[in-house]
Amino acid sequence: MIEAVIRASLRNRGLVLVAALLLTMAGLLNLRTMPVDALPDLSDVQVIIRTPFAGQAPQVVEDQVTYPLTTAMLSVP
Repeated sequence: MIEAVIRASLRNRGLVLVAALLLTMAGLLNLRTMPVDALPDLSDVQVIIRTPFAGQAPQVVEDQVTYPLTTAMLSVP
């Protein structure tokens, strides 16, 4: 498969050169309009999760629902 691509590229050197030049020009044109952040936002993402558990004490809700949910969410990228 890769050998066929290499052979076709060698046979059509001009076409490969034109394609490379067009891609380079398109990249340079798009570079002008690409937004740049001088100071990117590196803060951690914060999420608020509400865990209602009707009829239970707040400590029970924290122990049985909120804490396991929080530890599970720590593994999410």
